[in-house]
Amino acid sequence: MNRKEIAKLIFQRIEEEKATLKKSFASDHRIPYFFVDDLLPEEIAHELHSLFPTGEEMMLKKSIRENKYVGFKMNKYPSLLEECIYAFQEKEVVELIAEITGIKHPIPDENLYAGGLSLMKKDQFLNPHLDNSHDKDRKLWRVLNLLYYVTPQWELENGGNLEIWPEGLQEQPITIVSKFNRLAIMATHQESLHSVSPVKLEASRKCISNYYFSEQPFREDDEFHVTSFRGRPGEKIKDKILQVDTQLRMGIRKVFKKGIVENPHVYKKKK
Repeated sequence: MNRKEIAKLIFQRIEEEKATLKKSFASDHRIPYFFVDDLLPEEIAHELHSLFPTGEEMMLKKSIRENKYVGFKMNKYPSLLEECIYAFQEKEVVELIAEITGIKHPIPDENLYAGGLSLMKKDQFLNPHLDNSHDKDRKLWRVLNLLYYVTPQWELENGGNLEIWPEGLQEQPITIVSKFNRLAIMATHQESLHSVSPVKLEASRKCISNYYFSEQPFREDDEFHVTSFRGRPGEKIKDKILQVDTQLRMGIRKVFKKGIVENPHVYKKKK
């Protein structure tokens, strides 16, 4: 299938739930979100799972902030994976999600800056963090995070689930299970703290991700920030280290607007 055919299926499924999703996103949370189950026909979702690259075929990002595999050079992987990623960037899908979220003129990211494929195995994790507020050129604001999960039979107890922290790290997070064939969409702004819980079993949690950007921030009070990590509750020393790490990287970005070195997590498509 190509991206236009996949986009048509995505559009049809989200359109079916549009009224409910609008209410969910407009609810009284500090971090608006919604999710849609059974996004694509099961046979397509299963094929995406089967075509997913192994960790050895991806880039390992491992530090005290995170431990996961990422893939963004989509020409190296089976074409259906790239077609699926870019289906979320087709005009009708973008406009429908804009209608549901109330965001005017969201702009999908063809360069997959921090987007693409992610895979987590046992004990891998993503600590609580705020996403970088801007695109790679620091011209547009990051406003939406789209996460599509394709690992069959994924359950809550497996770990590897999306956590959002609308009341901060002192309260319990909202957990969104990385359920097979589920699309989760959340707002990204100054307080949209989120994480992925450690994977607890010998299995691979597989996710296809996109970001949407905009000329306007999601909230009027949003300010520029680098990706900002925190420790999980109970990780007091780690939390202090991560806060210092964020301050140092923010200081660098005040001097070097685009950083000292170019972020390698960019898909430079051949024209």
